[in-house]
Amino acid sequence: MKRPPIGQLGPFIALVIACAFFATQSDRFLTGANLSLVLQQVMVVGVIAIGQTLIVLTAGIDLSCGMVMALGSIVMTKFAQDLGLPAPLAILCGVGVTALFGLVNGLLVTRVKLPPFIVTLGTLNIAFAITQLYSNAQTVTDVPAAMTWLGGTFSVGGTEVGYGVVLMILLYLGVWFWLRETAAGRHVYAVGNNAEATRLVGIPTDRVLLGVYVLAGVFYGIASLLSVARTGVGDPNAGQTENLDAITAVVLGGTSLFGGRGVILGTLVGAVVVGVLRNGLTLMGVASVYQVLITGILVIAAVAVDQLSRKGPR
Repeated sequence: MKRPPIGQLGPFIALVIACAFFATQSDRFLTGANLSLVLQQVMVVGVIAIGQTLIVLTAGIDLSCGMVMALGSIVMTKFAQDLGLPAPLAILCGVGVTALFGLVNGLLVTRVKLPPFIVTLGTLNIAFAITQLYSNAQTVTDVPAAMTWLGGTFSVGGTEVGYGVVLMILLYLGVWFWLRETAAGRHVYAVGNNAEATRLVGIPTDRVLLGVYVLAGVFYGIASLLSVARTGVGDPNAGQTENLDAITAVVLGGTSLFGGRGVILGTLVGAVVVGVLRNGLTLMGVASVYQVLITGILVIAAVAVDQLSRKGPR
């Protein structure tokens, strides 16, 4: 039986090592309540990272994801509060705005042929400005209960599990199946491996890329709802670090920044690894600046391993 590539095993090995280490440092770490808290803390970044993974698989990058998520949360909460829209309709409007940003990113990449880095750097600033202007830089409170339902929990064996965490896991499983078992999913990998060769065999590469960016925008909208559900407010200052956190999860999860290689479930593990590191170091009383330092080192190490693995067979 063929063993999985080390790039796929790496995230799981890192997670096991991190959990084993922190379990020796704090009696609280392996409790059900703490592990449930870790998952609730990573669910927003985890869902953003789904969209980021799809884009990275096509050899792109999306720097705007965090601020687009923040804009989506402001739109859905203000539409519900100021316009009196029913919560489901307000949520759809928020997701529609994030999907629109994905469409704009995709059109600029596919039609104007601009580099994804430059495009999404620009739309990051645009999303930030619109968010601040539309919200008057004020937090939106009095959020409808339907928008915070996913922030609730249910008990499993005495441990409280978040509804949002269940949604995140289901989304990962759905995207994993789509990428692995459908022609459209395999086209995403093909474009990332070699866009020109993919085009020559008759696959509409621009359409694939455009679809990926729009789909990523939809996931950012779902993350907007999870952010509102977790905090209970629409926060215009949210999303300022989520783009880097999502990229970190993707890289630690074993997805190649050069495109065409990676497993979506690895991204989930990568997000959990970051959550475990921050949670474990907090329980140990380590200052947050060292948490950022360690995360940065891990990202560089993961990219270095990816680069070396690409050069190895040559």
